[in-house]
Amino acid sequence: MSETETTPDGATVVITHRVSPGKEADYDNWLTEITPLCRASPGHLDVQVIRPIAGLTTTYTVVIRFDTCDHLRLWMGSEARRRLIERVRPFLVADDAYTIRSGLDFWFMPAGGGAKVPVRWKQLLVTWSAIYPLVLVVPLAVLPALRFLGLPDDRYLNTLAISACVVFLMTYVVMPHYTRWVRHWLFD
Repeated sequence: MSETETTPDGATVVITHRVSPGKEADYDNWLTEITPLCRASPGHLDVQVIRPIAGLTTTYTVVIRFDTCDHLRLWMGSEARRRLIERVRPFLVADDAYTIRSGLDFWFMPAGGGAKVPVRWKQLLVTWSAIYPLVLVVPLAVLPALRFLGLPDDRYLNTLAISACVVFLMTYVVMPHYTRWVRHWLFD
């Protein structure tokens, strides 16, 4: 295992596998076996498989999100995962490598693992285009909810609640799907 960073609220693991030449079909079959087990684990939120791009990368990158670090560690240390990792080792060039983190650093491709990272200006445009509609719409829902709860109309409290909702939506709802939707443009 490589560098580890944790927080009490949510966690992401990025697993990188370099598959031996000619073993890609075996690896894909293995993925179809392990993915449903991962999805059935407590606290599982999302799994994405980023396949190598011919002539550009040779690494499969698997990004898995869980609601808590404890649930993530439970999956990573599970007997089912350990057994399946033993089965995939003959298909790999190097051993199972992974990094656990949490926060906003997984909106885009993680550093390392041989994965291509999008240029900054594209990251900026994607992030901006995702945040803009949220900052227009979220206040329309949050402000009436705050007033309904009897909280005072306070600029700082309003901004705190709105920004918390925007960050939550960006991290758990919008960016995991949006980056997948624009990935072809993002990685051109």
